[in-house]
Amino acid sequence: MDSFRERKEQRLQAGADRSRAGGVDPEIRALVDTLNRSERFSTTSSCSGRVLLLAGSDQTKVQKQNCLWLFVTHQKCRKEDVIAGLLKAEDNAVFKFEPFVLHVQCRTLEDAQLLHSVAINSGFRNSGITVGKKGKIMMAVRSTHCLEVPLCRQGTVLVSEEYIDYLVQVANQKMEENEKRRKRFCAGLEAALSAPVTSEQLDEKVNIAASVYTRRRRQRATKKERGNGGATAHSDGESDLAFLMGNT
Repeated sequence: MDSFRERKEQRLQAGADRSRAGGVDPEIRALVDTLNRSERFSTTSSCSGRVLLLAGSDQTKVQKQNCLWLFVTHQKCRKEDVIAGLLKAEDNAVFKFEPFVLHVQCRTLEDAQLLHSVAINSGFRNSGITVGKKGKIMMAVRSTHCLEVPLCRQGTVLVSEEYIDYLVQVANQKMEENEKRRKRFCAGLEAALSAPVTSEQLDEKVNIAASVYTRRRRQRATKKERGNGGATAHSDGESDLAFLMGNT
C-alpha cells in the first residue's frame, strides 16, 4: 500500500475526527464525500463557514484549546443570539466570521493544481499548494473575507446594541457571499473531475480565472463608484469595514 492511501485510510477511520464539532459540517458533507471517494484526494480538515462569539482571557494569542465558544452557527445569525452569548462572558469576547476552508491532501501535484484552479475560479483567491519535505502535497482552499471584532473586555461590553446589530448584518452578508463561492466551488469541482485536463491546461486556466475574476471585481467597483458619485466602494460583496477585516 502506498503512503498516500495508507494515510487516507487512517484519517477516514471511525473516531479519527478529533475536531470540536466531531464531524463534517452538513453543509459540505456532499463535497467532502465527493473528494474522499476519489483515489486522488483525501480531506484533512474543513469548515463550511461560521459566525461565532469566542471568549478567552487573552485574545491576542491563538489558543484554540483554551478558548470558549459562547455562540456559534454555520448559518446566518441573529442579534439576540450574540447578545445572549455576551451575557455569558466573564472576561474578553470576540465576534468573528470565518469563511469556508478546506484542506486536502493530493496524490500528485497535478491533482493539487486541479483543485487550485477550481478554487481561484470560485473566488477563493487566498488558496495555495504546499509540498512537504517527504513529498506530502497539500491544497488549502481559503478566502480572505473574514471579520473579527472585540466586543467585551474583562466582562464589560464595549459597544452598543445598535453596533452589534450592524455587525450581525455585515456577518450575514459575508455568510451569503460565502455560500455563493462555496456553491461555485462545488460546481467547478464536479465539472473538473468529469473532464480532467493536463497540467499545462490547468496552469492556463488558473491564469485566465485569476484575470477574469480581477476584471469582474474592477468592473463592479467602477459601477459602484459611478452610482455613488465617484466615491470609492469595496467590491466582491465585501462591506465597507476595511479597518476591521484586514485585506480583502
